[in-house]
Amino acid sequence: MLLFFGGLFFILLSRIIFIQATGEVEGQVLAAKAAAKYEREQIVTADRGKILDTNGEVIAEDTLSYRLVAVLSPEATVNPEVPKHVNDVEKTADALAEFIPLSKEKILERLSKDGPYQVEFGSSGRDISHEVKTKISDLKLPGIVFVRDTKRLYPNGTFSSHLIGFAVKEEQKNGQFQTVGKMGLESVYNKELTGENGKVQYDSDLWGYLLPNSKEMVTPAHDGHNIHVTLDKKIQNFLEESMSSVEEQYSPEKMLAIVANPNTGEILAMTQRPSFDPETREGLSVNWLNEAIETTIEPGSTMKTFTLAAAIEEKNWDANAFYKSGQYTLLGDTIRDHNRVGWGSITFLEGFQRSSNVAIAYLLERLGDKALLEYLDKFGFGQQTGIDLPNETTGKVISQYPFDRLVSSFGQGSTVTPMQIIQAATAIANDGVMMQPYVIDKVVNPLTKEVVSDNKPTETGTPISAATAKQVREILASTVTSENGTAQSFKLNDYTVAGKTGTAQQPDGNGGYLFGTDSYLYSFLGMAPADDPQLLVYIMVSKPKLSNEAGSKPVAEIFKSVTENSLKYMNIDSEQVKSIKAYTVPKVIDKDVPDAQKEFNGNVIPIIIGENGMIKEQFPAAGTEILPGSLVMLKTDGLITIPDFTNWSKRHVLVYQMLSGLNISVVGEGYVVSQSISKGTEMNEQSPIVIKLETPEQTNSPIISDKDGEEIPPQD
Repeated sequence: MLLFFGGLFFILLSRIIFIQATGEVEGQVLAAKAAAKYEREQIVTADRGKILDTNGEVIAEDTLSYRLVAVLSPEATVNPEVPKHVNDVEKTADALAEFIPLSKEKILERLSKDGPYQVEFGSSGRDISHEVKTKISDLKLPGIVFVRDTKRLYPNGTFSSHLIGFAVKEEQKNGQFQTVGKMGLESVYNKELTGENGKVQYDSDLWGYLLPNSKEMVTPAHDGHNIHVTLDKKIQNFLEESMSSVEEQYSPEKMLAIVANPNTGEILAMTQRPSFDPETREGLSVNWLNEAIETTIEPGSTMKTFTLAAAIEEKNWDANAFYKSGQYTLLGDTIRDHNRVGWGSITFLEGFQRSSNVAIAYLLERLGDKALLEYLDKFGFGQQTGIDLPNETTGKVISQYPFDRLVSSFGQGSTVTPMQIIQAATAIANDGVMMQPYVIDKVVNPLTKEVVSDNKPTETGTPISAATAKQVREILASTVTSENGTAQSFKLNDYTVAGKTGTAQQPDGNGGYLFGTDSYLYSFLGMAPADDPQLLVYIMVSKPKLSNEAGSKPVAEIFKSVTENSLKYMNIDSEQVKSIKAYTVPKVIDKDVPDAQKEFNGNVIPIIIGENGMIKEQFPAAGTEILPGSLVMLKTDGLITIPDFTNWSKRHVLVYQMLSGLNISVVGEGYVVSQSISKGTEMNEQSPIVIKLETPEQTNSPIISDKDGEEIPPQD
């Protein structure tokens, strides 16, 4: 017995020494096995970068959402009287089918699976809003839990959708979900927008709890870069509204509009129809192309602008010289004016005002067709503009035969992109200096505020002199003001306009052209104010359904609305701005709340963040001028009671969040219309609060502006 147990002890001791020395058992590394069992790793999710307009207003951002999870394993339940797993499959499926886009049968199929501890519901159980989450939670369904998540939010709806594009969550090879850009800037700048997830590693016990004295290793997440675009949200909204109105009234085949700053080349607004809502993709057809740069058109009479500029620059223009209108024949081929018979013998100026093709034909005789081709090249036609977007096409200036060059002079045969027209027109509006169009202002690291890349205005040539540009603008202005002008319907109430209409026949697909007023492409290239243009606008409407109306009417409705509203928004006419006497905020830091309220004397609305004690911080700072009736935030110590956020601007909500330290998630743009926590609730820093905003256009609320341009809704 002594020998037996002695031998057994020796064998065990030898085995222990071997394991300690090698760290292996049957080829398995014990340290690795222990790490796999007791080391825990949690992913720290990085936010996708925002897309912001030129004023920092959000166009696309990640926002709070929830993921639906159903716990199926009975092991989750410790107390049978308080079940923590799905114990009534039928009832749960019935309830969930009311709130998620999945049939009861599909939900039952998932809830009836054997084996898994928990299940999810695919895309149907993702991106759940706080409102829906609250309604499901109120049902108190056993085993139904929610995981905080993010979703891509496009608060403006249809908003330059073919430019901005959209992003969706996709499952990666590692099983995690990541937001991926599928179209537009979301796709082009997907690498810059995509953040880098972090992680937290720690040692745990068998049940996953952090072990005492174990080290926590944190790799921080890096959010994606923010993309600042040149779009101005106000101007874009003006454009979207007018485009939607015309689309509803005239049902055109398609439309496109671009608004630019001619002095810099910045694209301030751009949209097309049909369009879509990037959040739901409703309305997204088979056409995913940004038609401003990826498709070409025959420009029609808007091209006469550049033929005129070339003739003036070459001193071949004589406004008061006469020609015989009606028709013009070149080598057996005849072109005619749009009224077929002309207006008799008229001056070249009147011919241009009437958009006479024959006038341009005789003007081309003076200029020479080779010189015309040189100027069209200088204006950038037939080549890419170099805009900071992919897949730009070039179009083609036909020039093989004399008749090709003739019809190109008034916009037939040759093809261009709408963006080429905008670039060329900057030379007319900007005293001869042509500016390259661009849509990306800068790319910014949101953590360090470092500007990763920064675009600046770029000159692309001087095809004409400043004197020529000024003369062209004067002639273009006469097409609006003259009784013979084709652009009279484009006249604005408070600003002068220089511009050129266009009516282009469209190819029928068989080498010919379509006929009839409902078959044309109607367009307008305009700039305002005429003497010093601050806005350059190009609009085209294809095949509108007209009823005894001029084809230019739907185009004019868009132009007048967006241009007049935008110029007033830009304060170009300062006489239109109403003056309101400002209130200067006094210093109330270190004063008690009642004393501060006395000092305000009813001029502002104080918001107390804390209890009625001594004021530690205030916003706005002392000496700031604001409108009477504005909000003033006062931070004190003590428990925070939630106010009524209704009608607060986004800026005020963010200031309140900063001063209070509360966990506030803001959804949407504009002004507050709802809040997840009721007024008067006492809060701590951990509890989430979701605040929903809507724009004035959505709520039809009137607004006024303070001296800094901050919009403030009327207070009750």
